[in-house]
Amino acid sequence: MTETRNAETQSAQSQSARPLPAAPFLKIPEEGSPYLEGFRCAKCAEVFLADHPACAACRARGSLKPYRLADTGKLYNFTVVHRNFPGVAVPFISAIVDLDGGGSVKGNLVDIVPSPEALKFDMPVKVVYRDAGRKDKDGHSYLAYFFTPAA
Repeated sequence: MTETRNAETQSAQSQSARPLPAAPFLKIPEEGSPYLEGFRCAKCAEVFLADHPACAACRARGSLKPYRLADTGKLYNFTVVHRNFPGVAVPFISAIVDLDGGGSVKGNLVDIVPSPEALKFDMPVKVVYRDAGRKDKDGHSYLAYFFTPAA
């Protein structure tokens, strides 16, 4: 009986130690690496970040199926942010990335000097997953996605 309780306690502790996703489309599987999930239309193959009752491209109803988004893409647009909420370090790069295989995602571009001169439209980037640096009121950490220049 004691062994069962210890196993249950260890299981609960390991589950509580797992970070929470910082976005609803960030998936953290029990085993394997985190990934971003979108939806792909079975009729026209258009990719969306959120599920909808009908495809916005071809209007097919019930055609969107979960789709694992790529971890690589190209920088579509960006802004170097110099003013933000208190407690948020600036400057940082807010970016929109067109992912390979479809889907566009907004996120922060890190590991590069936050200067327009350091950035190029269509530069290759990759998705990385890191601790978001914040905890909820119960002490749970969050896992977030970021973009880095692809080497």
